[in-house]
Amino acid sequence: MTKVRITQVKSGIKRTERQKQTLIALGIKKMHNPVEKEATDAVQGMIDKVAHLLKVENI
Repeated sequence: MTKVRITQVKSGIKRTERQKQTLIALGIKKMHNPVEKEATDAVQGMIDKVAHLLKVENI
């Protein structure tokens, strides 16, 4: 499996509760603080739901 580096670049304020929970599920705690995850189908689905808030890089 490949890995992805996920970085939050836009705020979660004024977003739906579901989008905020998705950011928490991805392990993102602060803006501009990258998190590395395995690129499973579940993680890719979560990334797609909040893609407008994230920057994603393949490792």
